Order: sequence, then structure tokens, then C-alpha cells
Amino acid sequence: MLLADKWKYYELIDTGNKEKLERWGDYILRRPEPQAMWPNTRNEKVWANADAHYRRNQKGKGRWDYKSKIPQRWTVSYGNLSFYIEPAGSKHTGLFPEQAVNWEWMMKIIKSSSKPVRVLNLFAYTGGATVACACAGAEVCHVDAVKSTVAKAKENVLLSGLSDRTVRFITDDVIKFVQREKRRGKMYEGIIMDPPSYGRGPKGEQWKIENELYGLVELCTEILSPEPLFFLINSYTTGLAPSVLTNILTLTMTKRFGGHAYSDEIGLPVTSSGLVLPCGTSGRWESSA
Repeated sequence: MLLADKWKYYELIDTGNKEKLERWGDYILRRPEPQAMWPNTRNEKVWANADAHYRRNQKGKGRWDYKSKIPQRWTVSYGNLSFYIEPAGSKHTGLFPEQAVNWEWMMKIIKSSSKPVRVLNLFAYTGGATVACACAGAEVCHVDAVKSTVAKAKENVLLSGLSDRTVRFITDDVIKFVQREKRRGKMYEGIIMDPPSYGRGPKGEQWKIENELYGLVELCTEILSPEPLFFLINSYTTGLAPSVLTNILTLTMTKRFGGHAYSDEIGLPVTSSGLVLPCGTSGRWESSA
């Protein structure tokens, strides 16, 4: 398993009873976590003292209950990277901390390159990977279908002091954008994608990962430079085995460019128990150079 275990301003304090207790900077949040099917290890008093608790009702909808007064949003840092944290009605905070293990991997590749690196970040959300790649020196194109998350990504880039870096922000359907980049002859050395299980584009375009993922990866190979450096696929889709991503990358990237494809679960260490919380799967391809 690939572990995001270098955080200082985030901590997964405890997990259990299908919930997780997290420290985001100065504030403690309690959120649902379906994977945590085991009992928690901290007593209920510790859990009850969380600054905010996301509760779901029987209809599956939820809301935050606040025990103490906390800001509408605040910041956390990971090395030189900074991000806004903002609890949302969907239980999310605007950042997936487990992705730090992939930020480290991509930043190392970018910094080791002797040539300029252009990175395309698809389904890019609030820009964790965009900030990381820009900080490492890459030129980044950030694409997401949701206008509000693209706006938050812009804020994260500025918050990290990267206003002088070349970052393009695009609100568009991912497949249509890649098709246009192909027609324009645009090329990239690295591609990142974080596709949802199901989604819709800004004009109602439908996305189902089991129907669309292979075709999108294959299409993306058409806009890679002759000597690409990396390709990353993240998946939070339940039931999608890591080997599926390895196979997709082997049949597309390795077949065309050589290199090495592999995949693994990503996870966060749990302070109280020593367990690791699984947080999805990452499929990676990297060049042999």
C-alpha cells in the first residue's frame, strides 16, 4: 500500500464504527467513513469533543453539527503547498489528504527532468495535484466540469505563492477537451486523472467509469509527447480492483511508450490504532528513463 504518512498539519486520529476522526490544522472533524467497519479505539468523550460532526439522516442526506465556533474555511500546509479547507454539505473538506503520496511521486519526477514538463490534470477538483506539479516547476493545465471547484483551485494556487507559474484553468467536459487538444496538436509529458464513478459534464454529458475510462486513457495517449514521464489514474470506485488500472495502463501506455505500469491501494495511517485506512486506488505509469 502507498502511504501518505508525511503530514504535519493533518492527522487521522481514530477510525471505527464507520466514522473517522481527523485533525485539520487546529480543528477536529468527525465524518462518515464506510470503510471503517471495525470498533474505534478512543473513548466516546474524545469523539464527542470534535469541533464539527457530519451526520447523515435516514434518507442519506447530511449536515454539519458544530460543537465550537470554527471558521467557514481555514488553511493547512503540506511542505511548501497550502490549501483551503472548507467543510461542505457533501461531507467533503476540499482536499483528499491521501493524495499527498502521489504529489510526492509526481514532484520527484518533474524535478528530475532536464526538460520542461507540461502536465494535464483531468477531473482536477480543487487542485491538489495542480498545486504540487506547479510547485515542482511544471506547466499545468487544470480541467474540471464544475466551475466552483475550478475557482477554488485558482485560490489554492495563489495561496501556495505560485501566481508566477503557468497554470491554465479550464471548465469543460474532460473528453471533449482532450479531443480538442488532440486537434490542436497540444502535447503533455504527464497526465493525471481522478475520474468519478458517475458524473455529468457542464452540458449534461454523462460519464460512467466502466464505460468511459479505457477509451479516455487511450485518447490521452494521443496528446502525450514522444517521451512522456508519467500517467496517474486515481479511483475511488468500490469494486474496481487495482489490477484493472494496471491492465489499462499496460495496454495503452506501456504498449505505446514502454516504461512500467503498476497500481496499489493508497492509505492514511491511523494514529490511535496503528491501522491504515484504505482510501482508494492509484494506477501509475512511469517512463523507463
